[in-house]
Amino acid sequence: MASWRYLLQIPAYAVFIGVVGYFSIAPEYQHVDPELAMIRLAFSHAAERVEPCRELSPAELAALPPNMRQPKACGRERLPVVVEFEIDGELVYRAAEIPTGVWKDGASTVYQKFIVPAGTHEMVVRLRDKRDTEGFDYEESATVALAPGQNFVIGFRAETGGFKFQ
Repeated sequence: MASWRYLLQIPAYAVFIGVVGYFSIAPEYQHVDPELAMIRLAFSHAAERVEPCRELSPAELAALPPNMRQPKACGRERLPVVVEFEIDGELVYRAAEIPTGVWKDGASTVYQKFIVPAGTHEMVVRLRDKRDTEGFDYEESATVALAPGQNFVIGFRAETGGFKFQ
């Protein structure tokens, strides 16, 4: 009697494996229409602090517990990162990204996708992360030829000079 159960499970398992196998390879997924290209603006960056650090006086240092004595006192909160992105002279994205964290002391994260026709495009990206700045602290422009179906990424690292077009 028990052997019949095992024999009847074989077709059920075969159907299950077939369904899983089919959906692992089909239907084919495409990120973007094959005639278009995708530009991703994706990075995390921490702006300056809202208030600058200040030197503590000897009296202020003496009032602190020994394990908390540091020569500078710095607030935690950071400024928002202001980002602008232009494609072919048209402003397609502008935002002031708020810092992450409970005390707004983390990095601001930007992740935006733009679907554009394949071909050559002029791109300009700007970023402001300082307190006392008019305009922008970082600006980069590039002329990029995008192939149909291409996924193009614009990242940012202040340590390496700013924006990177990849």
